[in-house]
Amino acid sequence: MKVLLTTLNSKFIHSSLALRYLRAFCQDKPWHLKLREFTINHSLYSITGEIYKENPHIVAFSCYIWNIAETMQVARRIGQVMKDTIIILGGPEVSYDSCSLMEQYDFIDFIVRGEGEETFRELLEHIVEGKGLPEDIPGITYRSDGSINKNHDRDLIGNLGRIPFPYDFEHGLENRIVYYEASRGCPFQCRYCLSSTIKGVRFFPLQRVKEDLDRLIGMGVKQIKFVDRTFNCSSSFSREIFSHLIKKGGDTNFHFEISADLLDRELLELIGTARPGLFQFEVGVQTTNPLVLKEIRRQSKQEALFQNIRKISEGRNIHQHLDLIAGLPGEDMASFANSFNDVLSLEPDMLQLGFLKLLKGSGIRERAAEYGYVFTQEPPYEVLGSNWMDFGDLRRLKLVEEVFEYFYNSHSFDYTLKFILSGFSTGPFDFFKNLSEYWEDRGLHLLKHGRRELYSLFYEYCQHQLGKPRAIINELLKLDFLMTERSLTLPSQISRVQIPNFKQRCFDFLCKPENIEAYLSGYTGLSPKQISKLVHFEVFDPCISEYVPGLGEKGRQSEITVLFDYRYGDRLRRKARIKSVEI
Repeated sequence: MKVLLTTLNSKFIHSSLALRYLRAFCQDKPWHLKLREFTINHSLYSITGEIYKENPHIVAFSCYIWNIAETMQVARRIGQVMKDTIIILGGPEVSYDSCSLMEQYDFIDFIVRGEGEETFRELLEHIVEGKGLPEDIPGITYRSDGSINKNHDRDLIGNLGRIPFPYDFEHGLENRIVYYEASRGCPFQCRYCLSSTIKGVRFFPLQRVKEDLDRLIGMGVKQIKFVDRTFNCSSSFSREIFSHLIKKGGDTNFHFEISADLLDRELLELIGTARPGLFQFEVGVQTTNPLVLKEIRRQSKQEALFQNIRKISEGRNIHQHLDLIAGLPGEDMASFANSFNDVLSLEPDMLQLGFLKLLKGSGIRERAAEYGYVFTQEPPYEVLGSNWMDFGDLRRLKLVEEVFEYFYNSHSFDYTLKFILSGFSTGPFDFFKNLSEYWEDRGLHLLKHGRRELYSLFYEYCQHQLGKPRAIINELLKLDFLMTERSLTLPSQISRVQIPNFKQRCFDFLCKPENIEAYLSGYTGLSPKQISKLVHFEVFDPCISEYVPGLGEKGRQSEITVLFDYRYGDRLRRKARIKSVEI
C-alpha cells in the first residue's frame, strides 16, 4: 500500500521537517512511504496531477497557516478524482478545530492532532496492517458510521531520542534551507503564540544533536534553521551546541531564535569567538511598552535584552534579526513608534515589522472581542483593527514596512540613511512614516522597483522632500550603491567625478607590489588583470570625508579616490571593504 507524505512549502528552498519526522518514525515498517514537496506557487492543477500520477492509497498533508487554503483545494480535488484514496491531514492549522473542519470538508478521512509521530504510525498500522481500532488511537479525529469522532489527546513524547534522524537518505539539500530542532516546547506563555499551550521544554539528547549536526554539515547544507522556540532557554545545553559548532567550523550558517536577555557573560564570550557568518540570531522583542508586555504575558528583562544585543553587535560576527509586532493589545501608534525607535537605536542587521496573527487556540484570540479585534477570517488571521489601532493605522504601518524593507533592511542605503536620520529631529519612525506618505502620494506602493531605480527614487525624495544638499546625497548614494554592487554604470541621476586617464592610473596602481601589500594583501599572487575584476576604483567629491570615517581628512579640498574590495568585505552584510588611496 503506497503512502504519500506531502505539503506545500512557501518557497522551493524550504524543506518540511514534519514530513521527514513522520517518515523517519515509520522507517522500520515495510510500507511504501514516499515524500513529495510542492510550493504554494505551483499551480493547483499541476500539484493535483503529480499526486494523481503517484497513485497513492493514502495521502497525508501537512497543514499550516501559509498553505491551508491551497492544501484544502488540492485535497478536495484528490477526493473527487481518486475516490478510494484515504486523505489524512495534520499540522497546527488543523489540530485545534478538527471536528468543525471535518464537518465542513467531507473529503477528510482522518486528522492527526498535535505531535504526530506516534499517532501517525499507529494510524497507518490500523489502515495498512488492520491493527487495532481507530477509537483506541489517541490524537486522531475520524469518521465512523456517518459521525465524527474525536479521541482524547495523546501524551507528548517523553524521550525525543526515540525519533530517528529525519534526513537519512536525503539528496539535494545543498541548495535548500534545512530545518532542525534540538528541543520542543517553550518556557514562556506569550498569549499570541501557540507554544504557550504546551507546558515545559523537552530536549533531544545532547550527543545525538551534535551527531545530527555533524551529519548535516557533512552533507554540504548551507543553512540550518533551528525551529526551537527559545533555543537558549537552557544555558548549559545551548553552550554545548554553540561550542561544538564553533569548533567544527565549515561554511554552514546556523539560525537560532533566542531570548537575548537570557544570555550570560560566559555565553556572550563564547559566541564572540565564532567566525563571522557562522551564527545568526532572531530576537523577538515584539514591543518595549511594559504594560503591553504584561498584557501578552511576555517575560522580558529589557535592560539586559538591550545590553546583550549591543554586546553581540560589537563583535560584528553575528547577524541579528529583531522582531516587532504591530497590533498588540494596548499598543497604539504612539506606543508602536516608541518601540520602533527603541529597537532601531540598537542598529540591528534586520528589523522585521510583523503584524499580529490571531492564531486558532491562542490566548489572544480567545479575548478577541474584549480587545475589539477585527481580523481576517481566512489564514493567516491577521489583525485589521483593534481598540488601539484602526485599519488606517495598520495600513500606514504596512506602507512603513514596505519602504523600511527597501531602504533599511536591504542595507543598500546605510551611509545615506545615517546622514538623513541624524538630522531628522522627530526620530526614525517619523522619517519612515514621512517616506511612506511620499511613496504613496506618487503611487510608488503600487509598483515593483528594481534596485537601481530605488537609488534614483531616494535621490528625488532627499532633494524634493527633504531639501538635502545635492552633492552630499549624490556622493553618499554613489558610495552605498558601489559598496554592494561592482558596476561600471551608476543609477540614473547619480553622477560621477571624471578625471583624466583614470582607468589607466587605476591599473598602474595595481601593478605596484607595494600597493597590493598595503591595500590588497589577500590578492598576493594574482595578476593586476585578475585583481581588477575583483575590485573597483571610484572618485568622490571631498565632502564625503565629513560623513564617512576613514575616507580622507575632514576639510579636504581635493577629490578622494576610493578602492572597493569585494572579495574581503563585510560578510554579514555582503558589502565591500573600502579604503581611500592615492592614484
